[in-house]
Amino acid sequence: MTMLKGSNVAVPTTALRVELGWRSGPGVPDADASALLLTGGKVRSDADFVFYNQPAHSSGAVRHGGKRDIGGQVTDSLHVDLTRVESAVETVVLAASADGGTFGQVPGLYIRVLDERAGTEVARFDSADAGAETAFVLGEFYRRQGAWKFRAVGQGYSSGLEGLATDFGITVDEPQHAAAPRTPARPPVSPPVLASPQTPVPLPVTVPPPVTTAPPAPPAPPTAPPAPVRLTKVTLTKEAPAVSLTKQGGTSGAMRVNLNWEVRKQFTGWGSKLGRAVALHADLDLDLCALFELSDGSKGVVQALGNAFGALHRPPFIHLDGDDRTGAVTSGENLTINLDHKDAFRRILIFVTVYEGARSFADLHATVTLQPQHGAPVDFSLDECTVPSTVCALALITNQGGDLIVQREARYLVPERGVSPQRTVDYAYGWGMNWTPGRK
Repeated sequence: MTMLKGSNVAVPTTALRVELGWRSGPGVPDADASALLLTGGKVRSDADFVFYNQPAHSSGAVRHGGKRDIGGQVTDSLHVDLTRVESAVETVVLAASADGGTFGQVPGLYIRVLDERAGTEVARFDSADAGAETAFVLGEFYRRQGAWKFRAVGQGYSSGLEGLATDFGITVDEPQHAAAPRTPARPPVSPPVLASPQTPVPLPVTVPPPVTTAPPAPPAPPTAPPAPVRLTKVTLTKEAPAVSLTKQGGTSGAMRVNLNWEVRKQFTGWGSKLGRAVALHADLDLDLCALFELSDGSKGVVQALGNAFGALHRPPFIHLDGDDRTGAVTSGENLTINLDHKDAFRRILIFVTVYEGARSFADLHATVTLQPQHGAPVDFSLDECTVPSTVCALALITNQGGDLIVQREARYLVPERGVSPQRTVDYAYGWGMNWTPGRK
């Protein structure tokens, strides 16, 4: 259902997928979807802002689903569960921000709402009049008489995501101005006491017993204000494939590496994609892995195969959270790198293998995000796979003079007959390890 600006429609279901879409091409800026949960037209706190740096609301009502690019048609998605929206929240604003240009340079901009389960379209709004805007409120869910409706909005901002966010009450990270020191107040001066010229007459004085009082309680320490929202991010591309974690502030704490994937065409059977048989099944299983080499020369692998999940607080200071078999349905696969021990790393290669459910990465779309505890997230998407590959090198992290450099690899590798994916990526990057068969 295509909508005009300002029109509304009832929402027939509660589990929804919201897609921000546009056509990519030379000189076309990137765009990002976001959502704000409002009470009385404002957020209750910065936690009510869902975007690439804060990808899920604590209630579970809204989460960021990530991007995909299929033949130049790009989408960035949000997953919305209206049953989880807290009763105090009246409106869920659906917004977009341009990264590296204006929306006048973004062709085919639209937002559409889909039934998450059935995949059918509930509503669609095409924005055809964008100009110098760098942020947009494209639509919103709102309560009306106990039910939810969707409204096409189309309100633009020339001040980008920061201007849009602050307009709804978000505190954005920016230089703070120190307040002028206050001059302490002078204590009041008692009036002078005049001595009487007469001789005082002694009077009997009753002295009350001493009263024991408890010492005053120390003042409570001031509550630190919540950290403002950081809007910075880094997207690695073929033209700009590397970034310094130090320059982005990622020098300590835990860095989470997330792999998320979607099946572009899901079916059971055989086809003729790429001139060879390809089978895709519902039980697709990708495994996120990491080869590591530490500064003491020790080497190894972190992976679900063989239950080699690693450790976060002892060597190798890399830990795989678990083995996810869904990709986009939950949170994908995650491993964590302890940057408090960054000097222990010489190099880390993050890669992914197809364990079962497909013969190659063809028709799969994956995104990778590195989220330092302190610093901007680093993300990138994988290009379309055009070779019969079952292993892909994602990113190479190297220690260069104490600075960890993240290099986008996005390199599909084709194992030779009888050679495992792990051994294949080892050969390609010269790790020099001995491999034995393993199970999970």
